[in-house]
Amino acid sequence: MRESSHPLAGLRQRIARIAASDGVESRRGEGWLASGHARFDDAFGGGLAVGRTHEFFAADALDATSAAAFAALVALRTPGKAPLIWLRTSDAGKRSGHIYAPGIAELGGDPDRLLLVEAADPKMLLACANDAIRCAGSAAVIVESWGKFPLLDLTAGRRLALGARDAGTTLLMLRLNAVPTPSVAETRWSVAAAPSHALEANAPGAPAFDLELLRWRAGPAGTRWRLDWNHDEKCFGEAALSGALLPLPARRAMASHRAAAA
Repeated sequence: MRESSHPLAGLRQRIARIAASDGVESRRGEGWLASGHARFDDAFGGGLAVGRTHEFFAADALDATSAAAFAALVALRTPGKAPLIWLRTSDAGKRSGHIYAPGIAELGGDPDRLLLVEAADPKMLLACANDAIRCAGSAAVIVESWGKFPLLDLTAGRRLALGARDAGTTLLMLRLNAVPTPSVAETRWSVAAAPSHALEANAPGAPAFDLELLRWRAGPAGTRWRLDWNHDEKCFGEAALSGALLPLPARRAMASHRAAAA
């Protein structure tokens, strides 16, 4: 396949070197990316299917950071040291913030595995995604987009899905400030922040997520999950809630009221 850009050509070579040095084998065939949460993984036969496309939606800007964090933590659950490719447009940092390597390390991840590629525009982003998903040796590819993404139609999505299946690479589509549209994704999720339980000395609690399964090609949708991230075990678990915490919809309503009053 013709290289779409010189940076992608170099990226392919770098991933190939990492794969060769770590003895990474092809992940063709069936498998699951387990979250570490027993009930969640059992509900999907072992976790999120490897070599498939999974979509994570944040309906508004308030939840964009949570959705990005959840996608990153899912990717970091991939075993071994194979690289994780994160694709985004060059203006993504202005909208959703820059990726902070020490923060990834604080969550128990290895920031050295992350290869960040910034594309000039959505057209280049889609071209890079088609190249990156076929790079031998990569463990997962995250494609971050903001708002509507008209270029990502059913034809483009099917091409990405076939590339992920053939390479055995898990494709995580991070759709921020966007609403779900028809796609060929294996699963589709709505991700929002969930209240976390404060630690001793009122220290901030573990990241917590409110998940809603919007679509699952292999079974029924509509289930909801609340998971938190266990830094020590590097896996997801039940979100621990206690005390008088304001429900998420109420907090959003208050935030909207304050914005309107301002």
